[in-house]
Amino acid sequence: MTELTRDERAAVDHVRAAPMLSRTEQWVAINSGTRNLVGLAQMADTLADAFSVLPGALALVEPEPVEAVTADGRVEAIGHGRHLHLKVRAEAPVQLLLTGHMDTVYPADHPFQAGRWRDDGSYNAPGAADMKGGLALMLAALEAVEASPLALRIGYEVLINSDEETGSLSSRGLIERAARAKLAALTYEPALPDGTLAGARGGTGNFSLLVRGRSAHAGRNPEEGRNALVAAADLAVRLARAKAPGLAVNPARIDGGGPNNVVPEMAVLRVNFRPRDQHAIDAARAALEAAAAAVMTSHEVQVEVHGSFNRPPKPIDAGAERLFALVGDAGADLGLAIGRRDTGGVCDGNNIAACGVPVVDTMGARGGAIHSSEEYLIPESLPERAALSALTILRLAERGRL
Repeated sequence: MTELTRDERAAVDHVRAAPMLSRTEQWVAINSGTRNLVGLAQMADTLADAFSVLPGALALVEPEPVEAVTADGRVEAIGHGRHLHLKVRAEAPVQLLLTGHMDTVYPADHPFQAGRWRDDGSYNAPGAADMKGGLALMLAALEAVEASPLALRIGYEVLINSDEETGSLSSRGLIERAARAKLAALTYEPALPDGTLAGARGGTGNFSLLVRGRSAHAGRNPEEGRNALVAAADLAVRLARAKAPGLAVNPARIDGGGPNNVVPEMAVLRVNFRPRDQHAIDAARAALEAAAAAVMTSHEVQVEVHGSFNRPPKPIDAGAERLFALVGDAGADLGLAIGRRDTGGVCDGNNIAACGVPVVDTMGARGGAIHSSEEYLIPESLPERAALSALTILRLAERGRL
């Protein structure tokens, strides 16, 4: 544990005065479910106004095109909100990337729409921890950095996307471009309630398998039909058997079927893979190919595979170890014990790490029960974690290396 410098103490004092809680309360009042394009537009404009206090060039970037398979077997484009992108001092010797997301898992018709204070002092609100509180403390940390004499030594890009909760499919290219040549990255997913950070992460892949059979009358001539629903069920069972150490497989849904007297001609199987490493990804791809081929032969149907492994596994390499150590030391100097734990969850940190950039991706607020109506934020973690970010950024500026 070392004593903070005068500039570091000033940055800590600066974040403590920032209106992080009031910003969080304002932002959670805006429904920004990933598919709520109206709410996302309001959220993007609100964030653009808030982050415009920082120097640099700020833009709201149009999403990249994305296609999805509908429940009735059509492949069609799906809309996404704009992404916030800010670039500050591209000429500075030290370059960082800070990322977050404005979308939540709560659609406009979800019953969980308003915040409330609990008796234990926590704030129960949609997106409070994941991650509107994180965005508020990210902004506070950057405001403190800009007030520091070290600010001119550091440049950064801020990327706040609108589709993280559904895989960042319309922002993946933007993330990869922003990550280029960065010394390190900080992502503002929530930490665990005790402040523990996520370490290594597995990957994920989401697939829709479109099965096309042939309709027929279920009583008069069923033998002339090819039952797509039965074929999709067989496909699900075959893929479930591909589960292995380091590879979780979850056939999650089958869309299709119709009247009892009609042999169904179409079905869509949705399946999620969670690979631990590249070997598991290769195994999953082989299982997909083998299962599709076997089902097409045995059921005389066609199978179209749509989807991808959109988040690669995130191991902890030497650069990430050094960044975690720097964050841990900064926490210790602030009186915080910063632990780390590997997780099966995924986030944009997976994609950033795949670009070769060390990343700590749980720099956000402390909280819990995310993705549920019990989601909560621990409010005292806002100044605590903003100070941790500001101190980490200033030390990277001063050192110029990990």
